[in-house]
Amino acid sequence: MFNTGLWKFLTHPSMGVAFCTAINFAVSPVSLAQGQPVIPTLQTVPPNKTPIIPTLQQVLPTEQQLDTNYTLGGGDRIRVNVFEVPEYTGEYQVPPGGAINLPLIGSVSVLGLSTEQAADEIARRYSRYLKRPLISVNLLSPRPINIFVAGEVTRPGSYTLNLSGGAGDNPGVQYPTVLAALTTAQGVTLAADVTQVQVRRKVGRGGEQRVTLNLKEAVQTGQIGQDITLRDGDSILVPTATNFDKTDARNLAASNFAANPATPRTVAIIGEVNRPGSYLVTTGGGGEGQAAGGLPTVTRAIQLAGGITGQADIRSLKLRRPTRTGGEQSIDVNLWQLLQSGDVNQDIIVQDGDTIVIPTATDLTAAEATQLATTTLSPNTIQVGVVGEVKRPGATELRPNSSLNQALLAAGGFNDGRASRAAVDLIRLNPDGSVTKRIVKINLAHGINEETNPILRNNDVVLVSRNGLTKTSETLNAIASPFGIIFNFLRLFGLGL
Repeated sequence: MFNTGLWKFLTHPSMGVAFCTAINFAVSPVSLAQGQPVIPTLQTVPPNKTPIIPTLQQVLPTEQQLDTNYTLGGGDRIRVNVFEVPEYTGEYQVPPGGAINLPLIGSVSVLGLSTEQAADEIARRYSRYLKRPLISVNLLSPRPINIFVAGEVTRPGSYTLNLSGGAGDNPGVQYPTVLAALTTAQGVTLAADVTQVQVRRKVGRGGEQRVTLNLKEAVQTGQIGQDITLRDGDSILVPTATNFDKTDARNLAASNFAANPATPRTVAIIGEVNRPGSYLVTTGGGGEGQAAGGLPTVTRAIQLAGGITGQADIRSLKLRRPTRTGGEQSIDVNLWQLLQSGDVNQDIIVQDGDTIVIPTATDLTAAEATQLATTTLSPNTIQVGVVGEVKRPGATELRPNSSLNQALLAAGGFNDGRASRAAVDLIRLNPDGSVTKRIVKINLAHGINEETNPILRNNDVVLVSRNGLTKTSETLNAIASPFGIIFNFLRLFGLGL
């Protein structure tokens, strides 16, 4: 039945104010220590039930400051001191189940309890036999810390971290931190959002706390409070960034908790490069035109693929990056901005599994093509075949973005008296494996243009045919040749003239 005496006490004006003040005094200091306001909520009380006052655990928000107390578990070595009863004092190895066997009172579970909580529990049990038991529990040797790291790290999974500097009551003992755990997992990926790193911690017997850390702020300002120490059973989640920032990504790659830049990574590159395919991109000098000690970037991958073709649109590159959540980041890259203003953030550091797509330009001017030919994005030379009626037929090396007229001149020019100077055949092997052939009218006085003097690509073949007079002469010789053979045969046997 409802307590009417209590109700009258609470509804008295002076008593009601005093009671509310007492509640506020009891809750506020704890809530301030946790960094979150505690707002008790009104509850509907059934007719025959006593009103329920919300407890601190009920009203605390899900995300809060983590409890830094050490909780006992299997593998810890502890000392239980029973003052004034030294024969009950002893050292114990906490078994996996968490229950230690003490004199007189038997099995006591300390799993998930702090040393203070364990001392209180043991004192409560001894109070049946001792008048005023004074108990203390000291941690002599802590167990290794088992954690789980998930999300945007190079190697997600479970890890065992040891404490350093000593153990137990040694003041030099150090617990591993979040950054140490990320380094153990071989660093965060370049798709990570390090401003929202979440740590989850088990507290007590079944509870859980969560806190979000901004590791970017820790790197920029040196606020070590963002790099908290870990406890056994903690889990760390590094989420995927929803918006990719090139500057932040480059700064992240330079941090000591990012993936090692010296680790080779496999990158696919397709589109307007001379050798599309998959490449192992590393640091250091690994190819023609590459600077020693450089980072594994988009431009390095392009150099490994033989450089861009003369038709590449370097303003609209796409980098497709798979994420740990099964999705994909699509990143726009403007290498023209890198060439014009020196914006190195456009030269994005690649990671394993990236795909670089270089589209075909639709409005590339001759001036831009010439400028690109002098950059490290283009190969030093391309090779084209000039065959047929030229003075030096065969493979010819040219500068990138060289024109058809330049190829003819590099092959020594037309073969006098035999070459057809009006037009040539341009044969091209396309990236999809198909072959195209087109007739190009020749005018050596024209500048670069698609109709009479197009820019050549690597492995193009220029075929210079014979002129009409040469074809006629060789045709007559071919016709006369069989008759000459017959005439000589008859003379050999004395049957001829």
